[in-house]
Amino acid sequence: MAKKTKPLRFILLPARGVQAKAANASRMTSDFLVTLHARKVGAAQKVVAAGAPTIRVIDSVHEDGAKLVEMRPADVVKLRAAQPGLRIVPEVFYYPALAPRPLPIAPPGLTKMAKSSKTVRAMKTTMSLQAAVATITVKIVSKSGDAALKGCKVVAFTDFMKRQGASGTTDAKGVVALNLGAASRQIERLYIYSPKGFWNGLKTNVTLTAGSMFKLVPIDLAFKDALRHFYGNAAMSAGTGVTVGVIDTGISAEPDLSIQGGFNAVTGENPTDFGDNGEGHGTHVAGIIAARGTPPAGIRGLAPAVKLRSYRVFGKNKPGASNFDILKALDRAVADGCDLVNMSLGSQGAVDPATHDAISNARARGTLVFAASGNDDRKPVSAPARDPMALAVTALGRKGTYPPASVEAGDVMGPFGTDQKNYVTSFSNIGPEVDLSAPGDGIISTFPQGYAVLDGTSMACPAAVGVAAQLLAGQAKILAMPRDQARSDAMAKFVLQKAKSRGFPADLQGQGML
Repeated sequence: MAKKTKPLRFILLPARGVQAKAANASRMTSDFLVTLHARKVGAAQKVVAAGAPTIRVIDSVHEDGAKLVEMRPADVVKLRAAQPGLRIVPEVFYYPALAPRPLPIAPPGLTKMAKSSKTVRAMKTTMSLQAAVATITVKIVSKSGDAALKGCKVVAFTDFMKRQGASGTTDAKGVVALNLGAASRQIERLYIYSPKGFWNGLKTNVTLTAGSMFKLVPIDLAFKDALRHFYGNAAMSAGTGVTVGVIDTGISAEPDLSIQGGFNAVTGENPTDFGDNGEGHGTHVAGIIAARGTPPAGIRGLAPAVKLRSYRVFGKNKPGASNFDILKALDRAVADGCDLVNMSLGSQGAVDPATHDAISNARARGTLVFAASGNDDRKPVSAPARDPMALAVTALGRKGTYPPASVEAGDVMGPFGTDQKNYVTSFSNIGPEVDLSAPGDGIISTFPQGYAVLDGTSMACPAAVGVAAQLLAGQAKILAMPRDQARSDAMAKFVLQKAKSRGFPADLQGQGML
């Protein structure tokens, strides 16, 4: 008996766009999508006659619009034959565009010299026995008051290029045990990542012994990070009249943030739950754009007066965002009147048709989409930032805008700008698709129940959006245009022409920094 293949998820789209309007699809395709919308239930259904493909409809955007479905490969073949005007697009996932946190992939001493699996197993066993008696305990405390710091991720590399080392998380006493196979070990790089409230640390060429202690610098909200170095503290009226949507992990209700509404696009979750999913990423992004606090008691974003809206596409305990959920969120953001949309997410895969059509549809309806270029150590610009209808943003850093021995010191890479303290971060993806550059290294912003420092093109993207909102707030004629392609084109042209070169090659900085 033949084994049944596992159903896979697909997005069904008309020939063009995200809805089967007359110019986008045949009547047959339109009728089929409408039929699926009417039959959106949990159970699998045969939507035509006997022998037709079995399709489980999971979610739908508009009666004649995109559908998220489950099908087996054999049913995909049948559906192509029955509905040749229908596009069947695989579901793919995108991830927050944070700077990478390097992790060890091999314990100390395990190198490519091991030729066989038997040898590898023997070495691992030996090193496990060594580790059991040669674990090094390290303590992490606050630089102010020596309070123990719980939940810090500590990563020690004995050989950074080969990714050999050990890692762990501090307990309630601020202590972590690192299995480094010796009572004393020379460490090339020691990374210390705090959950929130502190600058992350980087130590190079240190010797670890039992009881080694390291201190992290608490966040000072009056500190001049890269964002404030370039832009200072915006007026509370900056961004008036502009609506900004953040498609992300959701935004938590923080004292410095005023959220005007939103939508949870995650399939199967409560649509009204657009708060942060617990990761904090979207809350940090939102603060860069629109935080309304005043240092040192709070933090200020670049456009505090914008109408801020939250569109959650990352589910609870789910690392990736589905292209269908992104399409649904972007469709809703446009319907809600967002002028600008921030998408600090990406993937090294190709731009998928569903996300492309969602971005193109937003542009056709007068909304301008910004996307993070990605953080794959200067690889090509990631999707969806490389989409021709999105504005791709890469991350700048500046020496001296973070405390000494912070992880940002490891992000410095040439060539340098006209001002030799400025650099495009080593993690930023680059290429001809880059449109803008913005501060994205060592950025202080809002975080669930506090504040955090994060790095990445995820941070640069909202910096560009915030300044764009500042600038567009003074362009009443552009904002009053009908919500169509001409409007989004006018916004893009105005914004791009306001960018100024910082002295980097075009594939690193695009038009430059706003």
